[in-house]
Amino acid sequence: MDAYVLDALNMVLRWAHIITGIAWIGASFYFVSLDNSLTPPKDKNDADKGVGGEQWGVHGGGFYHHQKYPVSPGYVPDQLHWSMWESYSTWLTGFALFTVLYLFNASTFLIDKSLFDWSPAAAITTALAFFVAFWVLYDVICRTLGRGKNGDMIVGGVVFGLIVVGSWAACHLFAGRAAFLLVGAMIATTMSGNVFFWIIPGQRKVVAAIRAGQPVDPVHGQRGKQRSVHNTFFTLPVLFSMMSNHYGFTYTAPNNWLVLVAIMTAGALIRLSFALRHKALAYGKPVPWHYAVIGTVLLLGTLWAIRPAPQPATPAAAAAAPAPARFADVQSVMAQRCVLCHGAALQSKNVRLDSAADLSKHAQMVYQQVVVLKVMPMNNATQMTDDERALVKRWFEAGAPKN
Repeated sequence: MDAYVLDALNMVLRWAHIITGIAWIGASFYFVSLDNSLTPPKDKNDADKGVGGEQWGVHGGGFYHHQKYPVSPGYVPDQLHWSMWESYSTWLTGFALFTVLYLFNASTFLIDKSLFDWSPAAAITTALAFFVAFWVLYDVICRTLGRGKNGDMIVGGVVFGLIVVGSWAACHLFAGRAAFLLVGAMIATTMSGNVFFWIIPGQRKVVAAIRAGQPVDPVHGQRGKQRSVHNTFFTLPVLFSMMSNHYGFTYTAPNNWLVLVAIMTAGALIRLSFALRHKALAYGKPVPWHYAVIGTVLLLGTLWAIRPAPQPATPAAAAAAPAPARFADVQSVMAQRCVLCHGAALQSKNVRLDSAADLSKHAQMVYQQVVVLKVMPMNNATQMTDDERALVKRWFEAGAPKN
């Protein structure tokens, strides 16, 4: 596919994915905050009608009175709002973007031969299997372990263990950048699966029972609540994994699967504090900020642990420091390691490095990607050496001369 067409598709799909993701996450966060902010109705007539909780709010110059019927209001209005297409649209655009960026370019983006040398077809099949396997195992865990005493805690612990195993496997099979995104995508697939397979069908059965004048099975509400709560705690971990490809220091770190697990756990803990905050404020209790504090400390501690080791300058090292790199030497490295994807035949991201003018034009970007982040060449497919990266570093720090 033409590089420009690929980039244009990338832009459109990413934009659509962000827009639909905002809609889904916004709706999810809103309903979680609303549900946790409800208090018993003050009006006896409301309680007699079956209202289980209410909230008064003000927004946009008006006042809103939200009421929740835990079982049913005795009837179902003709105009009933459903929250589902935000989820489906987010997954569809996300999967399309994953296909265009990673599956279509599996040999470049999915495979790191220094980790696992396999064919693009095998890598693609395994990546898709991650989505299916995680959903199936997660669903079985929720349906079998969540019914007894401390069921929610047991399910949470086992699902966390499943995510840890998935993160370890992904980071040992796929290129780090792809592995982080893949773990987030498998969790996001499960979030949409919760909506598609359980939450919406359960709500439809409740509505059908009310309209038919039949008793409502409470399991639909219980299951929908369980999956909705899981989705809200999955959200921040998924968001990190989706943005992680911009931060090579995370997925290129030693034991990168531990970095992924730690940062996702930090996100879940921070989200927990905000979810509990609404109920605490509604009932005049202290906000449990300690979860957010623990999450923040875990996040900062992880970033501190993976920071680059300082390279102390010594008189002997300074005396032995190599001379500034010549432009011709840098051009030679680019021709051998980078022009394959950034030359006359192919301009990935519309960047060419096969001429003196183009190399000078993109000098800062080359320095950032090759020296600072060390994410290029992608998965180091052309085997750029540390000495060559040091050469580029000396050249740029000398002002990127053209001679």
